[in-house]
Amino acid sequence: MAFRKDFLWGGATAANQCEGGYDEGGRGLANVDVVPIGEDRFSVITGQKKMFDFDEEHFYPAKEAIDMYHNYKEDIALFAEMGFKTYRMSIAWSRIFPKGDEKEPNEEGLKFYEDVFKECQKYGIEPLVTITHFDCPMHLVEAYGAWRSRELIGFYENLCQVIFNRYKGLVHYWLTFNEINMILHAPFMGAGLYFEEGDNIEQIKYQAAHHELVASAIATKIAHEVDPENKVGCMLAAGTNYPFTCKPEDVWASRQADHENYFFIDVQSRGEYPAYALKKMERDGIVIDMTSEDLALLKEHTVDFISFSYYSSRVATTDPELLEQTAGNIFASAKNPYLKESEWGWQIDPLGLRITMNDIYDRYQKPLFIVENGLGAIDTPDENGYVEDDYRIDYLVQHIQAMKDAVELDGIDLLGYTTWGCIDLVSAGTGEMKKRYGFIYVDRDNYGNGTLKRSKKKSFDWYQKVIATNGEDLSN
Repeated sequence: MAFRKDFLWGGATAANQCEGGYDEGGRGLANVDVVPIGEDRFSVITGQKKMFDFDEEHFYPAKEAIDMYHNYKEDIALFAEMGFKTYRMSIAWSRIFPKGDEKEPNEEGLKFYEDVFKECQKYGIEPLVTITHFDCPMHLVEAYGAWRSRELIGFYENLCQVIFNRYKGLVHYWLTFNEINMILHAPFMGAGLYFEEGDNIEQIKYQAAHHELVASAIATKIAHEVDPENKVGCMLAAGTNYPFTCKPEDVWASRQADHENYFFIDVQSRGEYPAYALKKMERDGIVIDMTSEDLALLKEHTVDFISFSYYSSRVATTDPELLEQTAGNIFASAKNPYLKESEWGWQIDPLGLRITMNDIYDRYQKPLFIVENGLGAIDTPDENGYVEDDYRIDYLVQHIQAMKDAVELDGIDLLGYTTWGCIDLVSAGTGEMKKRYGFIYVDRDNYGNGTLKRSKKKSFDWYQKVIATNGEDLSN
């Protein structure tokens, strides 16, 4: 048998994409709330267009999302029916500290997550909790400039102290920052960063990244002090970069693209900045304010495991003629002529998952956890809300088989696998509902219309069988 007996099968969501209840239970406004759907979305998430509040002209899908805030009991019961061993979810920072810089947390917010974790516990589901899945309270964005300010390290530390103590015994697996490398590609969504005319954008991004890395080390330190049973992971938006040809320049371009991705995890896993990153910053005139205390924290408090998302591989080239960009998860890439694409232009590459797992494991020799993998597609339900999503099953079969090969044939230590969007939710990239990932259909469209009724897709029963056989029976 490929997978360990205690393999953590499950699914993943993020508060800002499913929770809703943006103004309930004392919650404050966050950067993820004010990102609209439509043509302005990209300029807002990249920090180029300032949007600090709602307006009449745009629709903001995160305000209600799929309203898990009021439906979590039903949703967790459905996850339990599939046999989930774990459920990866995130905490909304502004639900615990509405403004972010308060001394005392919001009890109503703390109680909400306690109830969610206890609901998981009732079914024997282990929560895997992301502390920050892109969320940053808007007050911290406006008053401090979000993660560009060192002060955020202290506010994040307060958050960690509170949640690790409050949820001791209820949560044992934690992730510090979701897709921490996203700060380079979608800085406002990823870390609340926005830019004014004349700003040195790269300088700001890398300084903010440093603050997040130090905050991540502090979180790891506190987690281990509060409960030695706690396991803390980092989280990377992964996907190996292939060279387009064997032309050395293309190979080098792919290596550089990998470096940009791995830099954060190198720090979180190895405990220091890699030489290539320091050299790159030096060349680009980026001077990071870092203290000897920062460096000691990074060194002493590395993560226990490496988690990552994988949707597709990428292709690097130096040939401008070939740079036909694909949309793959906000990352630009040349088209791979050997691969099929999803409806959103993401290249489907199951073997790429095995390659990526080998790359990461070779690099860090720490247990891996695949915390996002899935296919966003347009689903057409029948009158009962049933969707025959064989295309999703086919995608997942191929990827689970590749993951199985990586464990069985390559000897990779893998803790678990959570599919992205185990229930339909708002897409992070496009803000759409029609780009669905779930085993559970939610009746809601891109503009918030619908009953929010939940119904099972064909993939629901299929995944239930996969989990029951510990990945041995993948047949449809």
